[in-house]
Amino acid sequence: MKMTVNRKLIEVPDSMKERKLVEFLREELDLTGVKNACEMKSCGACAVLVNNKSFRICNAFVKDVENCELLTIEGMENEDGTLHPLQQAFIDFGAMQCGFCTPGMVLTAHAFLLGNNEPTREQIRKALQSNICRCTGYQQIIDAVEAASAFYRK
Repeated sequence: MKMTVNRKLIEVPDSMKERKLVEFLREELDLTGVKNACEMKSCGACAVLVNNKSFRICNAFVKDVENCELLTIEGMENEDGTLHPLQQAFIDFGAMQCGFCTPGMVLTAHAFLLGNNEPTREQIRKALQSNICRCTGYQQIIDAVEAASAFYRK
C-alpha cells in the first residue's frame, strides 16, 4: 500500500497495515511530533492532516489512510527549513507551554485556515474547541491563529 507523508510517497509493507497509525508514524518514520494522549479521539493531541482535513489518529490504523496524503507537524516547515507562519505565530504569541498539544493544535488550525482565511475570533474558538490544552488557557492560541490567518490570505 502507499500513502504520502509530508509530501513524500511512502511504500508501506503489508505487514504494517494493521499497525496503529500513530505508532507507525512515530516509530517507523521517526515523526515524533505525532502524539498519543487519550487513545479515544477526544483531546486532539494526535491530530494530523489527512487530505487537508484534521484527523485524529490515536486509534486509526495504517490501512485507514491508504492512498491518502498526510501532513504532520514536521511537514509544516517551509522548504528552506524555517517555520511555517502559523508555527511562528504560536511562538510569537506564547501559545504553548509544555508543547504536548501544540502539534495537533497547529495542524487543526492549519486545516481550518485553509478553508477560512478570514475567521472571526469566535470561529477560531469553535474550530479549536475540541483540542484540549492544559497549560495556556487558550487566549494566546486564539491570538496566534488570528494573527497567522493573514498569511493564508496571500
